[in-house]
Amino acid sequence: MPEGAALLERVISLLVATSWIYWLAACWMVRSFFRDRAVDAGAPAMPPVSILKPVRGLDPEAYENFESFCRQDYPEFEILFGVMDPADPAVAVIRRLQRAHPETRIRLVVAHSSSPNRKAGILHRLAAEARHDILAVSDSDMRVTPEYLRRVVAPLTDDRVGLVTCPYVGGAAASLPAGLEALHMGVTFLPSVIVARKLVGLDFALGASVVIRRRELTRIGGFAALADYLAEDYQLGARVGALGLRVHLSDYITVSVLGGTTFWEQWHREVRWARCTRASRPREYPGLLLSFSTPLSGLLILAAGLTPAHQQTLAVSLVLRWVCGWLVTGSTGDRVARRWLPWLPVRDVLTALVWVAGGVGKRVVWRGEAYELEAGGKMRSLGEIADHAGIRHPYEKGAGGPPGPATPGGGEVTPGGPESDGEEAGRPPTPVLPHT
Repeated sequence: MPEGAALLERVISLLVATSWIYWLAACWMVRSFFRDRAVDAGAPAMPPVSILKPVRGLDPEAYENFESFCRQDYPEFEILFGVMDPADPAVAVIRRLQRAHPETRIRLVVAHSSSPNRKAGILHRLAAEARHDILAVSDSDMRVTPEYLRRVVAPLTDDRVGLVTCPYVGGAAASLPAGLEALHMGVTFLPSVIVARKLVGLDFALGASVVIRRRELTRIGGFAALADYLAEDYQLGARVGALGLRVHLSDYITVSVLGGTTFWEQWHREVRWARCTRASRPREYPGLLLSFSTPLSGLLILAAGLTPAHQQTLAVSLVLRWVCGWLVTGSTGDRVARRWLPWLPVRDVLTALVWVAGGVGKRVVWRGEAYELEAGGKMRSLGEIADHAGIRHPYEKGAGGPPGPATPGGGEVTPGGPESDGEEAGRPPTPVLPHT
């Protein structure tokens, strides 16, 4: 064998062995995190909470997702939904929710924002309208159980904690791409978050669920300060950490309802996440290579031949990933990802391809618009694209972009529940969007 080929074989073999160590350690850390940690079961004092939900378009099972937040076992909370367009199809679903749950204060805010990051622009407006000082931000496709608020608010009783965030898994996967995405969430991404927390500390948030005090949000400049960034969730956690406060990873797991995701939806979304990770954490992005046990084993065979030793290497990688996936999904109760585990080798190859695509480009597609990434994770809009690729428009996890300067005072509010005056303390009522 030529010297160069032999060196390549040794390098790839070393990477494969390192990836085995990574997955054994990740499996142990996940199981330890969910087994040994005291459950965030609720605080003696439960302050009132404002739940902020930016919405665009309809996610699968949108009504059931929204309704899960109305069923919280918590003494006092309100839900603020934010849309950019009063004709958004989500408005009718939110109206229905208001009628079905008059006991819950539900408000609909039409937030006119020209932010590059529309999601953060809406959040800027929702935070201004919120009545309470504990703000729980949650993506529109998330579904939770009644103990959600008790669990995620409890850590804020410690003044050293500045922000609480939650891991998430995929649910209701109704297509092959959705099943592959659920595998990525539950068997690849979630373990990587636990490993990051253990080894380097958590200095980022996960956009699926973030709970923060208003005073900390104000200290970092509010959501408007994040307006030029693609990953507003990463920036939020990093800036809270820079205050000397801790980002707390809750052991409460939220569920992202996936429905019938198409391949192109999945591809555009995951490439965006990858480029977002590369822009936000450029030093750590190459290290993701060490988690690619199966793709690296396949590369070893392509580079050095299908020898018995290389076949054994591939077999070990496959079995190790399946066993770790089984144990991780057992620890998290992720039955959807467990059901899709036979597809894990395909998922791992797809993850490697996404990593390659995420490492070489600057263009991302988000909610029917194209953006170009700039230095430091900022982005600029390239305009809308034709909606022919099956790209889902609702706001998604990890897709946080910068809130542009939300129009001051711009927005209409339609309250629901027992209070219907639309007033905020010390502020005149905003215009009420009439019920239809």
